[in-house]
Amino acid sequence: MKPLEQLVRPNIWNLAPYSSARNEYSGKDAEVFLDANENPYNQPYNRYPDPLQRELKDEIARIKDIPAECIFLGNGSDEAIDLAYRCFTRPGIDNVVAIEPTYGMYQVCADINDVEYRRVLLDEHFQLSAEKLLEACDENTKIIWICSPNNPTGNSMNRDEMLAVIEKFDGFVIIDEAYEDFARQESMRKELSRYDNLIILNTFSKAWGCAAIRLGMAFAHPEIVQIFNKVKYPYNVNLLTQRHALEAISNISDVEKWVKILLEERAAVMTAFAQLPCCEEVYPTDANFFLVRVTDAQAIYDDLVAQGIIVRNRTRVQLCQNCLRITIGTKNENSALIEALKKL
Repeated sequence: MKPLEQLVRPNIWNLAPYSSARNEYSGKDAEVFLDANENPYNQPYNRYPDPLQRELKDEIARIKDIPAECIFLGNGSDEAIDLAYRCFTRPGIDNVVAIEPTYGMYQVCADINDVEYRRVLLDEHFQLSAEKLLEACDENTKIIWICSPNNPTGNSMNRDEMLAVIEKFDGFVIIDEAYEDFARQESMRKELSRYDNLIILNTFSKAWGCAAIRLGMAFAHPEIVQIFNKVKYPYNVNLLTQRHALEAISNISDVEKWVKILLEERAAVMTAFAQLPCCEEVYPTDANFFLVRVTDAQAIYDDLVAQGIIVRNRTRVQLCQNCLRITIGTKNENSALIEALKKL
């Protein structure tokens, strides 16, 4: 890895971050707060939330087995994705490399930040090649994006190939593990202590069933977390989100139960799908969804919409012609989907 100073945009490296009232004071013993121009009424919503989410980070550190100083929390994982561009890439100069197909926000944020986005196609098994990813890089490549389990394909990327990318690339490797709670493969989070250039993304939106509260996580070396904290908006995670996340963590047994049920339903739905006349191939998955190639994705999608059932048509995505992405729902929702498809 290059020295961090060479990877961070010069203006960000030299940035004096905004100092909020709650950054300057972080004690818990004060009773009179007259520092932040807050309305003294309507407790507790009149007060700005902790800008560094300390209590929540301590709880996440406990369940993820990672030091709190290695945790960044954002408004969904998308905030961390955008911050990576804003902190590390120079508009109009630098580029990033990503597997293809994959999660669309990596390219959207590249386009917003005027950064060249280089796609490297997965193979016929939707697997990456470390060699091909590295061949696509040059001296201005700052980030390599890997989603594992990948969206929309659902499969985990080969661990040895990911490690080869991390070890041979001198910039940042960002691995998005939004779906890792459903995967058989061990999280790459375990490798953070070995590689300073590794950043892992995670979310409360999937296994935790908290998509509405918009809470994303990035796990990285403390210096990288400090850079993200310099650039983020002061109060990027609101009080309601922090409180609901703490409540969710206190009920972690519910999450474990949901994951178990979804994995059982996933197996049942995939088996049922394979027997449908419209199904040509069901692809292996490590996520709470699976990709299936069908006879006519657009026609089947339209028929399902007419019956009030919404899936995702991925036929316009590279390597996914005539493919639908099916999210695993409740048992009743899954049964409704299969019954609707039997009518086609």
